[in-house]
Amino acid sequence: MKALVAVKRVVDYNVKVRVKSDQTGVDIANVKMSMNPFDEIAVEEAVRLKEKGILSEVIVVSCGVTQCQETLRTAMAIGADRGILVETTEELQPLAVAKLLKALADKEQPGLVILGKQAIDDDCNQTGQMLAALADWPQATFASKVEMADGHALITREVDGGLETLKLSLPAVVTTDLRLNEPRYVTLPNIMKAKKKQLDIFKPEDLGVDIKPRIKTLKVSEPPKRSAGIKVADVAALVDKLKNEAKVI
Repeated sequence: MKALVAVKRVVDYNVKVRVKSDQTGVDIANVKMSMNPFDEIAVEEAVRLKEKGILSEVIVVSCGVTQCQETLRTAMAIGADRGILVETTEELQPLAVAKLLKALADKEQPGLVILGKQAIDDDCNQTGQMLAALADWPQATFASKVEMADGHALITREVDGGLETLKLSLPAVVTTDLRLNEPRYVTLPNIMKAKKKQLDIFKPEDLGVDIKPRIKTLKVSEPPKRSAGIKVADVAALVDKLKNEAKVI
């Protein structure tokens, strides 16, 4: 059984994000880019399933600019077998990515598609759900544990106030949560091996997918600066300020 794992190239989580002066978006010029942390967890989980003998092949997919090849090489250094880049300079929104992944799933016929639950740049949390809808496959989001038994996937997911376990028939879509695993440290020998692994490049038109944006970003702005706190003499003064100034009570 094959697994298809989607990875996204995003601004590194350690970088302080800056908004462009014209408020058209986030400034990524000369900024460190890396793999989306939730996608890294997805790659690690797929590699662990392969090491257990459950999966025969792990294929990583990225959609975007040429530099996404670096992200795919990192995923292959973690342990993925080969990579696929859908190369485009167009802005990709979740629906377009889901359509591209659906086209690749039709081509590769994986038993499992694993994605991070969301990307840390747009926080959309939509691609996995859209892919499951397009493919008409069962889905389990926010997975904190993944097990395979009797030709099914047993997914433990975090819900408000506890855990929920789902049994999915395959093929299925799974999105990973933060507590699923801790990705391994990528060693230099594995980085060198990854350079020799197969990496195929397609264009969206090769897959017959329309990636035209459906949503237009009007403005991107930073959150307002927080004002300094103040001290009050007693409870009565606090209630007065909450009621008359903050107007929260």
